[in-house]
Parts: sequence; structure tokens; C-alpha cells
Amino acid sequence: MLKIKRTKTLKKELKFIDVFAIAAGTTLSAGFFLLPGIAAQQAGTAMILAYVLATLPLIPAMFSIVELATAMPRAGGVYFFLDRSLGPLFGTIGGIGTWAALVLKVTFALVGMGAYISLFFEDVQILPIAIGFAILLGALNLYGSKKSGNLQVGLVALLLILLSIFIAGGFTELHYEHFNNFFGAGFSNILATAGLVYISYVGVTKIASLSEEIENPEKNLPRGVFAALGTAILIYILGTTVMVGVLPMNELAGNLTPVASAGKKIFGPVGEILLVLAALLAFLSVANAGTLSASRYPLAMSRDHITPDVFKKLNKKGTPAVAIIFTVATIVLILILFDPVKIAKLASAFQLLMFSFVCLAVIVMRESKIESYDPGYKSPLYPWMQIFGIAAAFFLIGEMGSMPLIFSTGLILFSLLWYFFYAKERVVRAGAIYHIFERLGRNRYEALDSELRGILKEKGLRKNDPFDQVVMRAKVFDFDKTMEFEEVVNYVSEWLSKVIPLPAEKIKEQFLEGTRVGATPVARQVALPHFRLDVVPQTELTIVRCKPGVKITLIDPLTHEPEEEQIVHALFFLVSPENNPTQHLRMLAQIAGRVEDDTFVPEFKNAANEIELKKALLHDDRFLSLVVTKGAPTEIFAGKTVATSGLSSGCLIALIARANKTIVPNGKTKILEGDKLTIIGEPGLLKKLKEKYELK
Repeated sequence: MLKIKRTKTLKKELKFIDVFAIAAGTTLSAGFFLLPGIAAQQAGTAMILAYVLATLPLIPAMFSIVELATAMPRAGGVYFFLDRSLGPLFGTIGGIGTWAALVLKVTFALVGMGAYISLFFEDVQILPIAIGFAILLGALNLYGSKKSGNLQVGLVALLLILLSIFIAGGFTELHYEHFNNFFGAGFSNILATAGLVYISYVGVTKIASLSEEIENPEKNLPRGVFAALGTAILIYILGTTVMVGVLPMNELAGNLTPVASAGKKIFGPVGEILLVLAALLAFLSVANAGTLSASRYPLAMSRDHITPDVFKKLNKKGTPAVAIIFTVATIVLILILFDPVKIAKLASAFQLLMFSFVCLAVIVMRESKIESYDPGYKSPLYPWMQIFGIAAAFFLIGEMGSMPLIFSTGLILFSLLWYFFYAKERVVRAGAIYHIFERLGRNRYEALDSELRGILKEKGLRKNDPFDQVVMRAKVFDFDKTMEFEEVVNYVSEWLSKVIPLPAEKIKEQFLEGTRVGATPVARQVALPHFRLDVVPQTELTIVRCKPGVKITLIDPLTHEPEEEQIVHALFFLVSPENNPTQHLRMLAQIAGRVEDDTFVPEFKNAANEIELKKALLHDDRFLSLVVTKGAPTEIFAGKTVATSGLSSGCLIALIARANKTIVPNGKTKILEGDKLTIIGEPGLLKKLKEKYELK
């Protein structure tokens, strides 16, 4: 039986601009300001091509991560996806390993500032500065993702301005003879260099660990990630072209500050100062975004009992304070005890391995056929995109040599030991992979489907879901005597047989069978009987209110024996076409979310008529009531038809209350003075109407 319950989630504070800034900021750092000189040493002029080729193994992983994040917008990103698809063992490996890789990336960024600072301050001690910035960013993170997001937007905006000046000025100073003998280093060296610089782009996917904190993740997450990657690729191609065209190869190859050197050639000493500033902004943005992302992994794993419960505690600002402090403390320890530059390079093979697992996770989730797996964005070219992503990742891992493999193996072994000695006895989940193999039914984790349904409720409706229209045209029954559930089903089935091509007896069987197998959600004195069939032409809803109560017997889905009897006062019978299961689930989730609201029960119970019953089910921002009154702004509607009322295409007059009658209008229905119009539409459009007609 589906239970409707509250879960404590992180605040949704990040908008599109925040997503873009975090994703772009984690990409434009060492890959642009440090690696070009090293890449030129290996591939020569063709290092420009190497940066293009380096995107190929990333793209399948990026598409896969965006799909998974729009289906499961939860803190923890890669950890959560692997745990829910491949099971908690893979989740533990992915969670601990990705957290470690992110922490190392942050320490690498903090230390990387030293190469640029030393251009002007040769004797400066970078370690105290790096530790100071780590603590400062950690303190900022404690105040919420929005504060960190605002800093990130500012850092990235200034960075992009400086890089645009660098690129624009550089193209006027190109020496085209520098591009001669473009493929002189040989294609094998170009491929090896692509493996070296691919790490430049991987930061763009780290935003997935913050998906729980993104407003409207189905819209803002894909747009932000794709915009960030497009921006990064453009800057890398144009920027490396400027470096090659401005600096002779003997000055570029092996140069650890290639951007500053090129800036000095283009603009003189002022250019060098500006590009050093740009580098510091880039490294700082990586450290900020990395700290923000990394701290969500201990939080997510703590929710699932893989790490101690203390990590899931939120402070008054709604941030995982203990997880942030632990992450920052680890960064400081690595800065003090190890050489983070060398260790960070070793983690690249592990990140590639995680990319291959993420591609596999999409295949598992899709082939599991879980109806509540409902991504707002689906990866194109499935499954070939994912298969290529898996193969490309393992190909690059094989080209990296032994040390990265040894380091990755060590991370995996530590994760395995942690899982078997700490987490295994505390975890009772299995991944979606068991849904593929139905014969392993005893291992199938039914709660995964329930969890995904809970996520559907949190995500809400999509723009094209006709929920408001379905509610407004719904049939309403209002009973004033105690009734049995089967008796109510008789009334509803008789009515529905008039609007869908199915006999009343067949409709009744569908509703009763759903209740017998435990598919009817019941909570807070509300029941949601529902089914889908291919003969249903469009979604239909029937609303039932019974103040004295309806007796419904809940059946144990395993024993098929009566479990308990409950009294419900509201029932919502939903039927939908077979071919759109996720829309059906989103509508159920929307009703469940409204029922959970403390205002629903009193509004529904005290509704005076059919219109008020329907409004109780809708959110206040999804409908608007206007009374056509002489002398008021609404007077302009009088005498017009619904079709000529002048409302925008995003709004619809769904009901007209006239002389104690409720009319479901069509385009030819004439509006009269005194009519009460119920208008449904997008919240933004309704808000404008409210302002136009001076409603409080």
C-alpha cells in the first residue's frame, strides 16, 4: 500500500543561471589555465584538436547524467543514481570514490592558484592561503546553496568577461605560420593528449549532485548543463587557438601559465595581470562549486545508512552542516599532508570508470520498465550512446598507465571494505537491475518504485499535463449517508461508462481489482482508486465527497486477505490511456501532494458546491475566479462568447456559475453579467490577469 509521507529535502534555491555558473565554473579552470602548455608539449599545434576529441567520451556520460538527474533529482548525484540502479554496493563505490575525486579536485584548484600567484609574488606561501580559502568557502556553504550560487554567478560572469577580452584581442594578433605542420606530432600523440585533457570537461557533470536544490530541475538542469558545456567547448577551442597563434611553440610547450604569457604578448603587462586575475577567479570558482557538490555525497549516503546518521543533519539554513565541515576538514588535511596535484591526476581513471557506470545505469533503469522512472529529459540515440560511452571510458582508462589504475583500485577496495563491514547490515535496498530479472522476485526492491513515485510528487506536473482541465470537467458525487466502497464504485462506474467505451461492470472490476492488489493509495481519509486501459481515449476524473464516510477494506497484497478497514471522506477515481503511464502517475502524485497539504481537508469538507470542491483540489495559483460586474474592469466580458473573451491562449474559462447552476462552457457560450468565471492556466498568466482586473 502506497503511503503518503513527508520527507525532509534540501531547499530548492538554484535557478538556471546558478546551474550554468556552477557547471561552467567547474570546467574552466586547470584545463584552460594549466594544461594547454603540457598538452602542447605532447601534441604540438594539434593540441587544439585534442581538446575537441576529449569531449567524445564525456558526451554520453553527460546525456546519461542529465537523464538520471531529471528522473531522480536527489542530493548525491552519481551515488544516488548508481545505488538506485545497480544497488547499494555500486552506490557505495560511486559515492565514496566520487566524493574523494571531488575533494582532490578542490585541493588541486586551491594549490593551482600558486603557479599564477608566483608570477608576481615569488616568495608567497600558497599553503596558508589555500587553507584559508578552503575554510572561507566552507563557511559560505554553511549559509546555503543560494549564497554559494550567488558567489559562483559573480565569479563566472567576471571570468567569462575577461576570457572574452583575451580571445577577441588574441585573434587580432595571430601568427598563422604557427599552425604549420598541424599533425606533426602524430595521431597517436594527439589521442594520448585527448586522454590527458578530457579531465578539463568533467566538472560540467558535477551539478547533478545538487539536483535536489534546483528549481524545476527538468527544465533548468538540462539547459544549464548544455549551455555550460557549449560555452566551455567554445572557449577551449578559441582560447587554445589564441595560445598557439600568439606564442611560439618553444614558449608554449611546458608553460604552466600559458594564458598569462599569451595575455602579456597581446596586451602587455596589463594583460598579464588581468589573465592572472582570470585564473584566480577560475580556480576559486572550481573550489567553491566542488565544495558545494562534494558535501552532498556524505548527506545522500547518510540518508541511506551507508554513512553515519550525523551527516544528514541540516542546520537552520537548511544545509548539511556536518557533511560540509567534514568535507572541508578533509580538504585541509590533504593540503597539509599530501601533494594534491599528483593525487588529483591519479583520480582521473576513477572518474572515467564512474562515467561508464552512469551509462550502464541508464540502460538498467530503462530496461527495468519501472513506470515511475520518468526523466524530464531522455538521452538521444539510446542505447548506442550509452554503449559508446562505456567502451570509450574503458579505452581511455587503458591508455592512462598503471598508477591511475592502482589508485582507482585502492578507492574501490576501500569502498568494498566499508560496505561489507559497515553498511551492508544497515541497508535493505536493492537496485533497479532486479526489476529486469523478474525471476529474482525475492530480491526485487519494490520500495524503489514507491520512492520514485514520491519523487514524481515532489517534481510536480509538466507544462503539457492537462491536470487542471481534467479536474474542471470531472463529474462530482456528493453523498450524505454512510456508504460501502463497492456501492460508491457502482455509481462511478455507471457514470464513466458514458464517457469511455467500456461497460460499467468492466470499469467496476478494474477499480475493485486495484484495491484487492493493494494499488489504491489511502491516506488522510482520502482514497485514490485508479487504472489505465488502452480503450480510454483521454484522462477522466470522478470526485466523490461523503461527509458521513465511505468504508473501504484494505487488502494485504501478499496474502490477499483483509488487512484493515478505514473510513474515507474523499475519493478521486482516475482513469487514463494505457500509453502514457508516467503522466498518469504524475496526476496521481499531484492529487497526493494536494491531499498532504494541511489546507486540503477543511477546504474540501466545507466546500459549498461543485466549483468549490474542484478548487479545493487545485492549488490557489492554478485558477482564478472573476465575477462579471457592471462598473468593474470585468464588465468587458459581458455579452461576449468564451471564444471572443480576449483571454490569452494560455488561459481557459473552465466553469461558469450562473443562478445556482454550474455550466461547463464551450466556445459559443455567451457570458452574462453576474456570471462567476473560473479560469485555469499557467500561474504566471493568471497573476497578470489578477493584476489587470484589480483583484486582491
